Amino acid sequence: MEVALVTVGDELLAGDTENTNASWLGRQLTAAGASVTRVLTVPDNEAVIAEAVARYHDGFDAVIVTGGIGGTPDDVTKAGVARAFGRVLVVPDDVRAHLEAKAERFAEDNPEMVDRYDMDLDLDAWAAVPEGGQPLLTDESFAAGCVIDGVYVFPGIPEELKAMYETVADEFDGDRTTETIHTPAPEGALVGRVTEAREQFDVAVGSYPRKDDAPGRVKVTGDDPAAVADAAAWLRERIETADGG
Repeated sequence: MEVALVTVGDELLAGDTENTNASWLGRQLTAAGASVTRVLTVPDNEAVIAEAVARYHDGFDAVIVTGGIGGTPDDVTKAGVARAFGRVLVVPDDVRAHLEAKAERFAEDNPEMVDRYDMDLDLDAWAAVPEGGQPLLTDESFAAGCVIDGVYVFPGIPEELKAMYETVADEFDGDRTTETIHTPAPEGALVGRVTEAREQFDVAVGSYPRKDDAPGRVKVTGDDPAAVADAAAWLRERIETADGG
């Protein structure tokens, strides 16, 4: 299963916010056996989002879009996704009712905040999803995410993203297997062995340099668990490992 990630936000492009969502999703999807082969960050621009989603939808098994699904004027992600499919945004009655009840509970639990600030919640914007999409709701997120034809739309706030991802995590799976070998050897000393392993076992082998006090890594990845295990064993016999091998 090949997955593309599209992270949305002017603040990501400006460097004001670290793109931790892409890293977290990459780890979750890889652990599930899926392959993340594209990561793209785009601005809060409906047309740009629509173009990216349409292009990746045609080329990947699934697309995950994060960020920009709230109720403020710069939250245009769901409109962009709807545009990618030639759909309109709709407000399901049950989703709006759910969010209205949630807003009422919030007001009851936070009377001082409600009294102090003029809370202007556009419930229709929070509840809207592309026509034909399946709404995704969690306790952690006020805005509704959605799934439409293999495109998953999640919030950008990390805690909300993680909670919503868990509601559909079982839909991301694959046959990719990975083994990691830790080594104190510099990358330049690994080139020959990495190349041989790739050619001999038909697996992907990547080397990643040492960082601070952490050892370097050689990562073996493939669709055949036996081939991955054989390649990793072959490499452990031929390169210095962090445990002294």
